[in-house]
Amino acid sequence: MLVVEGLTCRFGTKAAVDNASFSIAPGSFVGVIGRSGAGKSTLLRMINRLAEPSEGRILFEGVDVTALRGKELRQWRARSAMIFQQFNLVGRLDVLTNVLMGRLAEIPSWRSLTQLWPDEDRALAMSALEQFDMAAIAAQRADQLSGGQQQRVAIARALVQEPDIILADEPIASLDPRNTRIVMDALLRINKHFGITVICNLHSLDLARNYCDRLIGMAAGRVVFDGAPEMLTDRIARELYDLEASDVMGTAPAQTPDGATVPAAA
Repeated sequence: MLVVEGLTCRFGTKAAVDNASFSIAPGSFVGVIGRSGAGKSTLLRMINRLAEPSEGRILFEGVDVTALRGKELRQWRARSAMIFQQFNLVGRLDVLTNVLMGRLAEIPSWRSLTQLWPDEDRALAMSALEQFDMAAIAAQRADQLSGGQQQRVAIARALVQEPDIILADEPIASLDPRNTRIVMDALLRINKHFGITVICNLHSLDLARNYCDRLIGMAAGRVVFDGAPEMLTDRIARELYDLEASDVMGTAPAQTPDGATVPAAA
């Protein structure tokens, strides 16, 4: 169980995340939604401890994650694998080596520097690539791949960390519709096949409703919605997204002759 208690992150006088509290059961697929600047990325970065909380606690299986330091913190970052929208691959290295980077927390530094990866780690990396039909391009340079392929490599790298949680920060932000579906299907497969908890920042409500079993809505750094996708009405969505609502929902709201808003079909 992941528990977030009163989590706050301030940059000067501005609270990027303001007193967020929730708990997430193992094996969930949770979408964090909200407009740009709502605090979604900062929330995920705090859970992984890439950003330091100003207040509050993060607990996982009873361990206070916010108190971890040194080796224990590195181990937590391996257990809560991050996937970024920029892919963060090393372009000059081949696909297999990029995936093996997910094993850095488990091997001596001299092995990674000399690229003398253990055979069992190589087998694990190839197995992860096979999960996403990428094994055939294991020897190809990462910078020769399409955006969708690069993101699948990044997901495979996260998978070989053998994480308890995957934190995906807008993983499909720069992808076309076809690759968006491929990447979201890959995350769903990890969630359902391996039982790994996935927490995914998403801008599209259609994707959030189709893939997630729970949604957490954020506005101005605060959690303002937490529930099943079917509980997210169009009215609540428009409160979350304001002027962006018609873009993220795919349809513009209709109006009756008296000016009242008519919810678009879900």
